[in-house]
Amino acid sequence: MSHHEPLSHGEPVGHDEPLSQVERRPDDNLTNEVRPALEAVLMVADRPVEPGLLAQLLEISAVRVEELCRDLSREDEADGRGFTISKVAGGYRFQSTVAQAPYVERFVLEGQSARLSAAAMETLAIVAYKQPMSRAQIGAIRGVNVDGVMRSLLTRGYVDEVGRDAGPGQAVLYGTTPLFLERLGLDSTDDLPPLGSFVPDPNIVEALEQGLGTHEDRATSRDAVTKGLDPAEVLAQAQPGAEQSGVGPSLPNQA
Repeated sequence: MSHHEPLSHGEPVGHDEPLSQVERRPDDNLTNEVRPALEAVLMVADRPVEPGLLAQLLEISAVRVEELCRDLSREDEADGRGFTISKVAGGYRFQSTVAQAPYVERFVLEGQSARLSAAAMETLAIVAYKQPMSRAQIGAIRGVNVDGVMRSLLTRGYVDEVGRDAGPGQAVLYGTTPLFLERLGLDSTDDLPPLGSFVPDPNIVEALEQGLGTHEDRATSRDAVTKGLDPAEVLAQAQPGAEQSGVGPSLPNQA
């Protein structure tokens, strides 16, 4: 749900000309079933949904979709709700009303002062080091859907659209912004710490690979058999050297 300037000089969707009686053909039972489904779809959508797609999802005609959206918009206005269904860019979406704009803006501004979540930090790091990237590419690296996190980063102004991919579909590509550099005190992304600084010591990598492998893998591992070392022991032995060299993350000693 988002705030957007009203269309047609502030006229809500419900002020459109009504459909003819031939097109309307009301069905109370169908309406009671479809209306909540329509509201649910628009509630979770992150962009305006075209009437044709809504008609396909709800298994009704596009004409009926238009009518229901107008009815819901009229109800929102009559009830004095802080949100309404509006037609934007050829589709429908929920958005806050103009009267609630000051509160929405206050919420957004205060939200920008909140700390980023771990998921947002991880996503921002991926964009910073691998930009320009599409949402699909970022999601492939993280292994999860990143739409929500990307919306948060876009709202905060840390990432922005920087172009489109030349391949099929021409996906939107994202990169970091001057605000991102300003907050980190960097002149450019070239000043980001090299990724090599975060690569752990080879002994730690080997121990982690053994420790994270299957029981069968560990039992048949040539190194595990010939060296007779437990992965935890290797980590403990490698820890001092890693700290002294300044390479790799600091891992706590395990008893």
